[in-house]
Amino acid sequence: MGGVLPSLLLILAGVLVGGAWSLHRQGAPRGAVVVTALLAVLATVAGALWLLPGEGA
Repeated sequence: MGGVLPSLLLILAGVLVGGAWSLHRQGAPRGAVVVTALLAVLATVAGALWLLPGEGA
């Protein structure tokens, strides 16, 4: 399961980026776009940090 969770987080980040862009293009409220974009950033950071070697490596 070592590489599965970061991959899923990065896939989720991609879906959220697409969702944020779609919401922006459709004229959704700015709050919805910002929240979706922030979730995308969090998923990207979490997926990237998970791949970094740590104490357990």
